[in-house]
Amino acid sequence: MGVTMLDAVSRANTFVAEVMSHNPREVVVPVVGGHARVTILPLLSQVKLPCSFTQKEIEYLTDRMENGGIEVVKAKYGAGSATLSMVDLYLKFADACLKGLRGDASIVECTFVATHVTELPFFASKVRLGRCGVDEVYGLGPLNKYERMGLEKAKKELEGVLRKVLALCRSKDS
Repeated sequence: MGVTMLDAVSRANTFVAEVMSHNPREVVVPVVGGHARVTILPLLSQVKLPCSFTQKEIEYLTDRMENGGIEVVKAKYGAGSATLSMVDLYLKFADACLKGLRGDASIVECTFVATHVTELPFFASKVRLGRCGVDEVYGLGPLNKYERMGLEKAKKELEGVLRKVLALCRSKDS
């Protein structure tokens, strides 16, 4: 859950809140796909806090989310990464897990899981947490044309990565 939450909770919510002039804690942006560049797919059509974006804003936000990690490294002149963001993330991660384990209703986060949301064996998706971990994996919901195109790019990239990772796992099992 960790790295997907960094994209979803920390970066996407913050970047969208900046554009909307809202508090990031009031914004929920589903981020699906993966964690690296083109595999990061923010579903801006599904932001929780009614809003709409121009095409220019959609492209700006998507690019910024895809390159958020690079943005942090550049800001630190190559001398580090998003350490403080990770600390905040770990607190949110632990809080979501504990609430789920406690049985709180409607704890929804985005995480990289084994799923049938796409034809890929693993895909970052919205999930509902519960007492035993992930209780439910949600589908993608309605996607706009821009998101459908982004989904195809993300799947293509993830397919190659997953093929390599799964082959490596199988070779270690042998």
